[in-house]
Amino acid sequence: MNTKVKEIMNIKLETIKPDASVYDAIEKLVDKRMRSLIVLPKNENDVYGVITVRDIVFKVIAKNLDPKKIKIEEIASKPVISIDKETELEYLIRLMEKFNIARVFVHEGKEIIGVVSLLDVLSASLVAKARSR
Repeated sequence: MNTKVKEIMNIKLETIKPDASVYDAIEKLVDKRMRSLIVLPKNENDVYGVITVRDIVFKVIAKNLDPKKIKIEEIASKPVISIDKETELEYLIRLMEKFNIARVFVHEGKEIIGVVSLLDVLSASLVAKARSR
């Protein structure tokens, strides 16, 4: 299976500004039924980040903090782990296992263009098995 990540990546990405409130992120995540948002760089010297449902639940809600008073940049993870769109799927899986992560972002040059989750990998595996029958 020489599948490239670009063949299975999800291109439905939502972004949020680092100075937005966590409440804004909650609204966007719930509205779009997503598990993560790309945090845009503050300026040309900054890098992309990510904020996940997990971050919000454990870093804000579980601590009884006000999501309207916490800025995204205070709890986002930076930099995001990303790989080139031409990377082979086997490498991606090893990366996810090594760092114990559920999603890896995909870049083309300096731009984030997609994301691959564990569910995407599972789905691609099913499709590959079906095709080989």
